[in-house]
Amino acid sequence: MKYALTYPEPLRTQAVHQGNRQTLLTDAPTDNGGLGEAFSPTDLVAVGLASCIMTILGLRAASRNLTIQSMEASTEKKMSPNPRRIARVEVELTVSLEGGTDADRDWLREEALSCPVALSLHPDLRQEIRIGFV
Repeated sequence: MKYALTYPEPLRTQAVHQGNRQTLLTDAPTDNGGLGEAFSPTDLVAVGLASCIMTILGLRAASRNLTIQSMEASTEKKMSPNPRRIARVEVELTVSLEGGTDADRDWLREEALSCPVALSLHPDLRQEIRIGFV
């Protein structure tokens, strides 16, 4: 997939998805002199990881005829100062699964860790993924 990006004002980018034409703004965080009015690029890494895990859970559950009634996640990133990079991303998910066995839930937890974003992140970036089923 291709994306087109512009720099419409200082410390802000706008990306356009070339397939569906959706747009996305990013801002530098306020601690870096940005406006902080949109997600920062590093915010999108944390959000992308959580979103990818949720998508994989939905796909894998459907492949076994399991029904996810609802799913919620929160994510937090921790930055490292020198060099400035994401040091850790924490993702906490709560999944309401209709039926399913303990083995199904264990399998889904394992499958979640195989999402493409998780597998693409550098091994030095610590991923703390917690998945609870209700």
